[in-house]
Amino acid sequence: MLKEGTRFAPYACHCTDCQKRTGTAFSEHMLFAEKDIEVEGALDTAEYTQPSGAKSTIFGCGTCKARIYAVNDRRAGFASLRCGTLDISSDIVPAAHVWVKSKQPWILIPKDSKTMETQPSSTEEWVSLVGLA
Repeated sequence: MLKEGTRFAPYACHCTDCQKRTGTAFSEHMLFAEKDIEVEGALDTAEYTQPSGAKSTIFGCGTCKARIYAVNDRRAGFASLRCGTLDISSDIVPAAHVWVKSKQPWILIPKDSKTMETQPSSTEEWVSLVGLA
């Protein structure tokens, strides 16, 4: 459960890594402060090196193996939640789209959306892109 606390607006990632890991055209994420999550039940963990070189620890459901959230060594204190794991996932509207240079050509991004060809390179740039929700 994501407790009340520090969280950012959701964003859609169109990188080829997300496409491959989810089997879809993009994934939806929400950055949040690690201290603001409370998990019930067993979690599986795995280490992964992102294409950017960041070292990530991925936390997933111990039963169904769905990825729930991940932390990495480049955003200390923050984690990235997979929005599709939320009970209210149908209410999630991305505030921004990253890695649009590798998005599927049939995906149409709303004209008023914030976009980046790749992704922010610092926590400050992430705050500027998706702000605090």
